[in-house]
Amino acid sequence: MSPTARLALLLIALLLPTSWAEAEERRLAITIDDLPWQQIGASPAASVASQHAALIAELRAAGVPATGFVNEDKLEREGRLQPEREAMLRDWLDAGMELGNHTYGHVDLHAVGLPAYQEAILRGERVLRPLLAERGQVPRWFRHPYLRAGQSAEDKAGLERFLADRGYRIAPVTVDNSEWIFAFAYRRVLDGEVAADTRDAQLQRLRETYLAYMLDKLDYYARFSQALLGYELPQILLLHANAINAHSYAALVAAIRARGYRIVGLDEAMQDPAYARADGYFGRWGPSWLHRWAIAEKRPREFFAGEPHTPDWVMALAGVESE
Repeated sequence: MSPTARLALLLIALLLPTSWAEAEERRLAITIDDLPWQQIGASPAASVASQHAALIAELRAAGVPATGFVNEDKLEREGRLQPEREAMLRDWLDAGMELGNHTYGHVDLHAVGLPAYQEAILRGERVLRPLLAERGQVPRWFRHPYLRAGQSAEDKAGLERFLADRGYRIAPVTVDNSEWIFAFAYRRVLDGEVAADTRDAQLQRLRETYLAYMLDKLDYYARFSQALLGYELPQILLLHANAINAHSYAALVAAIRARGYRIVGLDEAMQDPAYARADGYFGRWGPSWLHRWAIAEKRPREFFAGEPHTPDWVMALAGVESE
């Protein structure tokens, strides 16, 4: 072996970690809210059915774990349970996904108060709990609507006790985003609210911009985690059951994996010690848990700089004025 080759090997050995097992691994858990369908009352039943089937196909094609969070009011029409909507949840389970509780009515804890919120959680498992019991499962995860988790330490502690008594853990979010705005824009195009001759081009442009935006968000939160914690924790991504994911989910998963991430379940992601940190945020909004921890540490405003924003043309197409 030449001296140059020996030097190269020595430099590589010095730069590599002690063992491959000690190398930092990028991991990400996927969560999908507002099941059985985000805008189930805003689109014709036939359209919802076809888009739901497309999303289930995308979930199967991606071949990675995900946890879906159910709004039980969306299972009903005029107060009556709709069997075809319950069947949509069975499709998720048949595809190998886990289901959690997202309340009945997608209620805002900060608006309704803790007692009403607890009642919405109980109403949010009337179908879910027996549905899972058929398969020997129980609901284990709870997701806050709007990510609003309480404005006092007393409310947060009371809610955690209530959830623990029901066998739930809170599912946080670290990669927050405005995917819902892309979804609104996408549905408006699908429903014919733009000229027919530009429809396909608009849908394609939305999908491409959506994927780039989501990767930019992922990169932002990776840097944020490094700056706050000194390493990249296993991230938890928030998505919704909607048409843009029905046409983009497998491509999004492939792009995330190309960034070096292994897709894991919530159980594995939540084993990271960072998730044992207290949620020290008591404001009115619902930021990511990385932001909550940074706010609790009183990090300066510039620490949060650089977060990607939804393009103006997508906001306009969605009919949304602010994120």
